[in-house]
Amino acid sequence: MNINVKNAIVNRIHFLEKRCDQIVIDGDTHLTDLNKLTPDLHRRYHSTFNYYQGRPIQVEDLLREMEIAGVDMALSWQNPATTIYRDDKSHNFETLLAANRYIFESARKFPDRIIPAGWTDPKALGVQRAIQLAEVCIRDFGFCIVKMNPAQNQFYIDHPDVIATVEAIVAMGAFPAFHFGGDSPYTPASGLQTIAQQHPDCPIIAVHMGGGGSHYEQGDQLYLDARDLGLKQSNIFYILSAKRDTHIESDLITYQLAGPPFQYNIACASDAPYGKVYWNFGGYRQLFRGLRDFSPMHPDPRVRSTPGLFDDQAIQNYMGANLARLVIKASKNILHRQFSDVS
Repeated sequence: MNINVKNAIVNRIHFLEKRCDQIVIDGDTHLTDLNKLTPDLHRRYHSTFNYYQGRPIQVEDLLREMEIAGVDMALSWQNPATTIYRDDKSHNFETLLAANRYIFESARKFPDRIIPAGWTDPKALGVQRAIQLAEVCIRDFGFCIVKMNPAQNQFYIDHPDVIATVEAIVAMGAFPAFHFGGDSPYTPASGLQTIAQQHPDCPIIAVHMGGGGSHYEQGDQLYLDARDLGLKQSNIFYILSAKRDTHIESDLITYQLAGPPFQYNIACASDAPYGKVYWNFGGYRQLFRGLRDFSPMHPDPRVRSTPGLFDDQAIQNYMGANLARLVIKASKNILHRQFSDVS
């Protein structure tokens, strides 16, 4: 880790520490370097302005949406829909490296808006290259979080290659993250539990909290299993995105009632470009308004019988402070692994 990367991490820590109690953070956004789209994706992107699944955005597009939405910062990683693999693992390594590099460059260009996070893939790259890419993300780019997507890339979350990759990420001081949704059979709650139990002292970030594009009836059981699992495994940190709004509300009520540490283990997000930032954060603000200002008439009896359950501080935690504290912790963690002089 070079001194410039170290300084960027230190500056991010100080920035978040000063603003933790007022900052709004989108915890799940995907960016693409539109100048490097493959010819097929380039033609598709320029063929229509209408939305299609996975339609990519670059960092400037995200910043425009954040401005409209009143979102201060975004945790950003690459967009798997625009990272095209082949049967050549070396090619896949270079392709995913380039996608991660764009995240690094975006955060360097907009350090007060983008929190960069990495992405690796033990299936498409092979386990050794997956670990090598995680090392680049952490040591060269300074990413404090590295994600894998079992659903998109079709591998089980508790496969031995995944476990080996997670061990390497944790050993370097970063926090592992997963797409965790009901849109495939690859991320059962039992698999996430295995990972969390193997690293009880390290936060395991589970993006979507069981959502992630599953059909409502299909995903319902995983929604419930995810909610229960997080109350058993206090090192699981959930990012709420691509999930049915009624379940999101129930998650928030359940975890707020559970108290510490569970009420600090959830953060709000949009899954941009798969979700609109201003739609989602407009919805979150109105949801919290209903929980706070209309609690005596709320349809959930748990809210009616617990006055003040969602005060301003509780709402701020979910809208940004919980994730800010997690990023601060992860950032300090990797600095201590790389530099012994960090206080």
